[in-house]
Amino acid sequence: MTTHIDEKRHEQRDEHAVTITGLTKSFGTGATRFRALTSIDLTVAPGTFTAIMGPSGSGKTTLLNCLLGLEKPDSGSIRIGGTDITGLDETRLAEMRRSHIGVVFQSYNLIPSLTVADNISLPLRLAGRPIDPRRVRELAETVGVRATLDRRPAQLSGGQQQRVAFARALVTDPELIVADEPTGALDTASSDVVLGLLRSIVTDLGQRVLLVTHDPRAAAVADRVLFLRDGRWHGELRGATEAQIAATLTELGRRS
Repeated sequence: MTTHIDEKRHEQRDEHAVTITGLTKSFGTGATRFRALTSIDLTVAPGTFTAIMGPSGSGKTTLLNCLLGLEKPDSGSIRIGGTDITGLDETRLAEMRRSHIGVVFQSYNLIPSLTVADNISLPLRLAGRPIDPRRVRELAETVGVRATLDRRPAQLSGGQQQRVAFARALVTDPELIVADEPTGALDTASSDVVLGLLRSIVTDLGQRVLLVTHDPRAAAVADRVLFLRDGRWHGELRGATEAQIAATLTELGRRS
């Protein structure tokens, strides 16, 4: 895969790490109160690829929702681009999500009536920022969909739609790319392309990527894998194989 993004964007990237400190989140009150996250700390440095895994109910979704400003934590801080987002109102949180966090979901979330080019540039349009067609073309080429810019999502394969979603996530040059089960709806060949793209986003573009997944094969592409269980960290692996990750996840499931 070729990369044509201006290298100066990497040099100019805000070098603040994305940091989560002492994050705690509960649901319910009294006897029904449930602690979903307890004292979570996490640092995602520039040019790193981190995967988060855990059994069902471990707190992955709650952590992701807090990071995206969709849930308010009970305590702790989340700093993105030098800003603690936990104190922002809904308007500022929406602005933060549009400009500072690129999100890729399993379901692609492309707008059916828009062309590929317009889907890629949509975050800029929503933020009221100028659209540079050259930047859109560069991103489309980087993710391998340059030839589809005038098509609608329904005319693309699932793998192509997911690559468009990655280009859309990158268009604002965010501080962080969050990928939530990005290969969950794809076949093996398309998954391989998307995983290679994730790796390239980190290695070639200097992006931070946070991958939330249940798939050890996907997590094995990351630099490190962090494991959640019952709302707490339970170890990490670095440079691990798919088999090592799967074994650790299975063991965590037994203890839950």
